[in-house]
Amino acid sequence: MKTRFKLGLIALSVTCASAIQAQDYPLKPIRLITSPIGGGNDFAARLVAAALTGPLGQQVVVDNRPTVLIADIVAKAPPDGYTLLLTGSAHWIGPLVEKVNYDPIRDFAAVTLVDRAPSVLVTHPSLPVKGVKELVALAKARPGEINVAVGGPGSSNYVAAVLFAHMANVNLMRIPYKGNAPAIVALLAGEVQVMFSSAGAVAPHRHSGRLRALGVGSSKPSPLAPDLPPIASGVPGYEAEALHALYAPAKTPPAIVNRLNAEVGRYLRSQQAKDVFLKAGIDPVPSTPEELVQIMNAEVARLAPVMRAAASK
Repeated sequence: MKTRFKLGLIALSVTCASAIQAQDYPLKPIRLITSPIGGGNDFAARLVAAALTGPLGQQVVVDNRPTVLIADIVAKAPPDGYTLLLTGSAHWIGPLVEKVNYDPIRDFAAVTLVDRAPSVLVTHPSLPVKGVKELVALAKARPGEINVAVGGPGSSNYVAAVLFAHMANVNLMRIPYKGNAPAIVALLAGEVQVMFSSAGAVAPHRHSGRLRALGVGSSKPSPLAPDLPPIASGVPGYEAEALHALYAPAKTPPAIVNRLNAEVGRYLRSQQAKDVFLKAGIDPVPSTPEELVQIMNAEVARLAPVMRAAASK
């Protein structure tokens, strides 16, 4: 009985200590780790950092690091809320095809989903297709001859391309690029014929006629690209989108996680956030920590067989 009483006191003291720590949080600047400047991770990270700085009363500093290092840095950081991670869906899809030093779910405390944007399928105008079904027919007639620009394994455009090839039963030649921007440059130059990108990144080029858009990766028509039909109209069941989310190291006190979730969610629901994100072709979508974990698990279950099959080819 005494042992139980002592264990209860210990548990109570730990809980109280965590509550006190969260109540005082933050007492110093917070570091938000993300990918190099210019990409989708960096775009979302800077908006989140600016949104948190005021309400938290401390500077939230964006720390740009090589993408391959960011998750590992945060996984090994003290779980005190002073080192955070903003990254995309490659965080949980990449480990399906590449060995990493962390578990994307177990080694992190999910804070909130930040945004999501359906992939847009674009082609170079020289490719003689004007719709998804025409592209599928051409790819089947010319197996392996059509090049598609992709990022690293697990990146949103890599996943979108691999999933498209799998579901349409076509052979596209994947050409890797270090990021979305150089891939778009290559597509504009005609080095590749096909690419999957966010709506905002390719909007100026498709409206000028330098690129041709065939469809959007949402299951239904998207307000982010209202003039485009779903890719699923030509490849039934197809759905691909880019997501960004915020994390802390595992074992970060729940009160700190909840405080961060509340402040980011408040910003993402504001008209100011909607105006900025939607202008970039992205939909701000906050979530609870539990909802974010559910999304990650569901995406891993859906995409794991496809990603592993692609990696083995």
